[in-house]
Amino acid sequence: MHDDHSHVHECHCGHDHYHAHEPGKHTDEETLALLTYTLDHNRHHGEELHEIYHALEAAGKKDAATALHEAMHLYSDANDKLAQALELMK
Repeated sequence: MHDDHSHVHECHCGHDHYHAHEPGKHTDEETLALLTYTLDHNRHHGEELHEIYHALEAAGKKDAATALHEAMHLYSDANDKLAQALELMK
């Protein structure tokens, strides 16, 4: 569990992510901003995954491309749920 603490998440997109976990400490505006940021950020990573998928296909790494393609669908489904949560917050 993430209780009252903060930490850095390393990311392969060239930057780190820092955030604090303080349950119940976010205002609705902060939650809306965080969901918006997360959804936009995830969509960017989805675009990167799509490029990697095509690179794997071109390199003849069919099994890896297939696994990534399946992951991309799950990622997209998760983003759809984030978008739904965001809309319900408005």
